[in-house]
Amino acid sequence: MSRPRFRPLRVWAPRARSVELVTAARRVPLRASVGGHHELVDAGVELGGDYWLSLDGGEPLPDPRSEHQPAGIEGPSRRVDHAAFEWKDDDFRPTPLGAGVVYELHVGTFSGAGTFDGAVAHLGHLVELGVTHVELMPVCEFAGRRGWGYDGVNLFAPHHAYGGPDGLKRLVNACHTRGLAVLVDVVYNHLGPRGNHLARFGPYFTERHTPWGAAANLRDAGSDEVRRFFFDNALMWLEDYHFDGLRLDAVQTFDDDRAFPFLAELARQVEAAAAKCGKRWELVAECDRSDPRTTRSLRAGGLGMSAQWSDDFGFALQAFFTGERHGRLQDFGGLEAIAQVLGHGFRHQGTFSAFRGRAHGHPFEAPARGGLLGYVQTHDQVGNRPRGERFSMLVDAAVVRQASALVLLGPFVPMLFQGEEWAASTPFLYFTQHEDAGLARDVKEGREREYRALGFDLRGTVAPESEEAFTRSRLRWEELDLPEHRAMFEWYRALVRIRREHTDSEQLATRVDFDPSNAWLVLERDRLVVAICCADEPHDIPLRKGAELLLASGSVEVSSDRVRVGPRGVAVLR
Repeated sequence: MSRPRFRPLRVWAPRARSVELVTAARRVPLRASVGGHHELVDAGVELGGDYWLSLDGGEPLPDPRSEHQPAGIEGPSRRVDHAAFEWKDDDFRPTPLGAGVVYELHVGTFSGAGTFDGAVAHLGHLVELGVTHVELMPVCEFAGRRGWGYDGVNLFAPHHAYGGPDGLKRLVNACHTRGLAVLVDVVYNHLGPRGNHLARFGPYFTERHTPWGAAANLRDAGSDEVRRFFFDNALMWLEDYHFDGLRLDAVQTFDDDRAFPFLAELARQVEAAAAKCGKRWELVAECDRSDPRTTRSLRAGGLGMSAQWSDDFGFALQAFFTGERHGRLQDFGGLEAIAQVLGHGFRHQGTFSAFRGRAHGHPFEAPARGGLLGYVQTHDQVGNRPRGERFSMLVDAAVVRQASALVLLGPFVPMLFQGEEWAASTPFLYFTQHEDAGLARDVKEGREREYRALGFDLRGTVAPESEEAFTRSRLRWEELDLPEHRAMFEWYRALVRIRREHTDSEQLATRVDFDPSNAWLVLERDRLVVAICCADEPHDIPLRKGAELLLASGSVEVSSDRVRVGPRGVAVLR
């Protein structure tokens, strides 16, 4: 049996006079090195067991780069021998993202077990649906056993309650053997409020704040090492866990004014590492700036992201089909907003935003639509409602079919949120387990203030810290055996099949026509046509001659040069 292979233990602690490795049996000093680093040089220390780090003789703390926290955020750290795992994905080649269908899931609620291994049991369902890319919400160590994951604190350690490092590798391996690429959501703008000890090691944060906590130091003294910390984290997910890309959370909140932006430097680091191993890794940004520079190449002066989320498309669909106008939705509403986003990619191009009270977006340049992910719901759109209602809980099934046709056959890379494909009856609520009464109260009261400001009714809501918020959010897979849920699943599956067989997502020209008075809209992508009627009576919609009906919901009649679509109906033609 070969000896375990661990990376050298090295920690950046520029303010500490001394750093010690602490085990159950001994304390071992680390040797001070250049640039504020401290290194373990004692060859007699076994690295396979539990350990902590102590600064200047103080209390034991987890390693900032801990690879495993088997007892959670306050427990000891443990090294991982990444060479020991037996991967079986050497021949896997991911579908290009631009030709893909992305599926966002939360490990803790996706299966009854709420683990990486539990998710493996349902991968066949995703293959049957036609998904090509799985996008995991954050999986690094956060407080407690349940949470969304955006308050992570041990960024190098897969969450112990999900199954730890080996469990995550088994999930990625299983995805690859089934032909599914895997992306993971990472959060580099802030860390969680509990168990976050980074500031004790060095200047990891600034005095400025994001909406969720102190901003990571990407610009001030010491920021080179802070950036290196995040770059190494990104490369760990890609190299050690075989992820095919990263989704970067809320990049507009990065506190960064350096000439070479953090995102661009990250893209360069990832591109160089990918080239060495003959791979392409995707970087998908969540960004609300409506700035095409995000996905422009580094060589053209952009930030080098492969793609970015298009909240504008989801907002346009939600505002029109539900009639809601709270928060950001006040900038949307009519069919013209849907048409504009389908045609341009963003709602605002240097035009006035009522939500922001100022001009927003880039006035001259449209993004590459193949570089945008389009959707009608995500964890945010669902979970940031006080009762966690899905889109299918706000509109009837006919409207769900209309919106899903625009998402899955539109010009953007489509993304689905777990359970959407069968109109799951379960909500997706905001849930935490901070195990700190004061923090739990602050989170609850803060979210309630936000909800009230948006005009939501708070009756029937549950506290984020409650176990009920978590258990109610867990998918009920048995619903797929019920006729109404199975019918919706078959509709989604048919749309995915049509997309795969009849579109070339990055090449087809897009044309949108609509009639606001008669409430119909037509999306054309080369010879593929999606026609929806949102009125309470049928309407004749002009078409080119000889169109063939591929799929329909509601009453649809095709004649030589038009299609008659019934109330809240949709026709897909070729």
